[in-house]
Amino acid sequence: MKAVIIKNHGGPENLVIEEVPEPVPKDNEVIVKIHSAALNHLDIWVRKGAGGRKIDLPHVPGSDGAGTIIEKGSKTLGVKIDDKVIIYPGLSCGICSQCVQGFHSQCVSFGIIGMSCNGTFAEKVAVPFENVFPKPDHLDFNEAAALTLTTLTAWRMLFSRAWLKPGDIVLIHGIGGGVATSCLQLAKLAGAAAIVTSSSDEKIEKAKKIGADFGINYKKESDISEIILQITNGKGVDIIADSVGAATWPVNFKVAAKGARIVLCGVTTGAEAQTNLQNLYWNQMNIFGSTLGSRSELKDMLKAVYTSKLKPLIDSVETFKNIVTATEKMERAEQFGKIVIAL
Repeated sequence: MKAVIIKNHGGPENLVIEEVPEPVPKDNEVIVKIHSAALNHLDIWVRKGAGGRKIDLPHVPGSDGAGTIIEKGSKTLGVKIDDKVIIYPGLSCGICSQCVQGFHSQCVSFGIIGMSCNGTFAEKVAVPFENVFPKPDHLDFNEAAALTLTTLTAWRMLFSRAWLKPGDIVLIHGIGGGVATSCLQLAKLAGAAAIVTSSSDEKIEKAKKIGADFGINYKKESDISEIILQITNGKGVDIIADSVGAATWPVNFKVAAKGARIVLCGVTTGAEAQTNLQNLYWNQMNIFGSTLGSRSELKDMLKAVYTSKLKPLIDSVETFKNIVTATEKMERAEQFGKIVIAL
């Protein structure tokens, strides 16, 4: 079968399409024929070997995928051949105290498909049967492939970690990426107000069309914190969804309301930043790290998706052979929503 593989860490040119052996399912695994996959920033870190991740090469990246079950192991339960499914990318041991409590993304050996094992940028992939869920009927395979990692991450950030409720004011940094656009969709679905930031007026206008109440171009403003405080009549925001990291961290402590919840899920601009400890304790802020989500959180998210007929935002659908140019587009932050790879 054909797959995208990384032979050496480095730039996008290290993504090559080659013939690789077909996966053979273990007793607890299913083989999914991938119809569509989607890009994530995690794929960039995996390719670069960033963050000290130990990855055996050659390696197949890709965490998001949607397809059809074509084979299954002898100890699989609740799945059938020809089931149309989406793939939950989280990997956990199932027996540690965190897993037993249902906190799969806090497992002591937590991993992600496409990082910890070969991923979805292939014609077929083997995954544990617990990691496949029915594809929502109102989504095609491209939309379904764009759903899982970023929407689940956004769901955990806003609801499990930040306790989002109707009427909250949510600040979303760097609108355009998958997590940020998912945060916007979910925040509006829950009845919150949303302020978004971007370096692109075009992205801000697109965000407003899907519900953003205010947009700020941080390239054109000397101090976006002043504008955010003006928008909120000096109160500040209730929730900050941050996947940017070092560049936005100081802003967060200037604009957070008393009792605000700051949730961080990524560090695209760097992992180290100064924290205003006085603002932190005096305003009784809550700071949370957040990674992906559990299978139970995915089930809750899917219920909301089914009920609301929510569709993830897709920037573009690219062919398998265009994996390099699609990745370069994401690295230049030119997308608004998810970039999908159709196999």
